[in-house]
Amino acid sequence: MEALRIVIAEDEPLIRMDLRRTLENMGHIVIGEAGDGARAVELAREMKPDIAILDIKMPEMDGIDAAKVISTEGIAPVLLLTAYSQRDLVERARDAGVFAYLVKPFKETDLMPQIEIAIARYEEFLELEKEVSDLENKLETRKAVDRAKGILMDQYGLKEQDAFRRIQVQSMNTRKSMREIAEAIIIANSV
Repeated sequence: MEALRIVIAEDEPLIRMDLRRTLENMGHIVIGEAGDGARAVELAREMKPDIAILDIKMPEMDGIDAAKVISTEGIAPVLLLTAYSQRDLVERARDAGVFAYLVKPFKETDLMPQIEIAIARYEEFLELEKEVSDLENKLETRKAVDRAKGILMDQYGLKEQDAFRRIQVQSMNTRKSMREIAEAIIIANSV
C-alpha cells in the first residue's frame, strides 16, 4: 500500500503521539493532528486527507459528529478508533457514514486492514454516487427529450422518430447536448 495522507484526532496527547508513530512506521504521513472533533473537521476540510482517523470521546465535537460532517461533505473516509464499543455508539457511527470502526487497544496488524477496507469502501461509495448521478442525468435528459418530441409532434404533425431526428440534428449543428436543445424547445413553448 502506498503512503497515505492522514488526519488524526485524539484528545489524549500520548495516545495521539503513539498513533502518529504507528502510522508513520506503517509508511503513512500524518498531515494533521487535532485534540477535538471541531478541529479535526477544519483540518480535514483544509488538508483533504486520504483518510481521517478519529477517536469518539473528544471535547468541542465528538468523533461521530465530526465523522458525519466529514462524510456528508465527501472529504475523506473516516475510521473511528476508540475504546468504546457500546451498541448505541456503533449505530451512531454507522448512521454518520463511518467506513471502519476499531476498538482500542489495537495493534498495527489490526489497524492496517481497517484502513485499507475503509478506503476501498469509500472508493466504492464514490463510484456508486457517480453512477447514480449519471443515471439521474440520463433520466432527466430522456424526460426533456420526450417532452420536446411531444411538443414538436403536436406543433408540426411529426412522427415520433422525425421529432427525435430534428432534436438530434439541431444538437449536432449547434454542438449542444440533446438535453439543451430539448429544454430550449420546452422553454420556447411554455411562453
